[in-house]
Amino acid sequence: MPGLLGKKVGMTSVYNEEGKNIPCTVIEAGPCVVTQLKTEETDGYSAMQIAFEDKKEKHVKAAERGHFKKANTVPKRNVIEVDVVEDKKVGDEINVDLFEEGSWVDVSGISKGKGFQGVVKRHGFSGVGDATHGQHNRLRAPGAIGAGSDPSRVFKGTRMAGQMGNKKVTTLNLKVVKVYPEKNILVVKGSVPGARGSVVLIKN
Repeated sequence: MPGLLGKKVGMTSVYNEEGKNIPCTVIEAGPCVVTQLKTEETDGYSAMQIAFEDKKEKHVKAAERGHFKKANTVPKRNVIEVDVVEDKKVGDEINVDLFEEGSWVDVSGISKGKGFQGVVKRHGFSGVGDATHGQHNRLRAPGAIGAGSDPSRVFKGTRMAGQMGNKKVTTLNLKVVKVYPEKNILVVKGSVPGARGSVVLIKN
């Protein structure tokens, strides 16, 4: 599954041939540079390392600078390994033309972080207690979390308040609505994880 790194631009909507309004996400996909090819002989596995988004040289360590120099490219901010594309070699660019309109892709990204949240927001609990009769402090409480003397403990995985978001999320089977090779723009149906400006991985 060859992939391409991109940046989430935002959401919009387009009309299809039937006149239906489709919610879509706009992604600036690539261009990515092939910075390394890993093989079974040298690394024990085969993979293709690609890099995306330019980075100032003063913010790059000497070792990284040399690594990018081998690929004859400027330092990059984001690097990831994907499956090998046969006709690509170190220094080549991979563009949005890797995808076709009407094809299906998976998009991975880091979801929006929402901090420490209670059970009502995090898990959709309805809360407990009455909204009237002097009850003001238990409206969004989780309620009971375990049984009595048997098993005398709280089961692992019990839904409670805690950290919400800021995790790697993959949205599967998004249809490619439009491809604009001249602008490196990819328009996919539906939403993708992450905030505007966040980096995402698009896989074919």
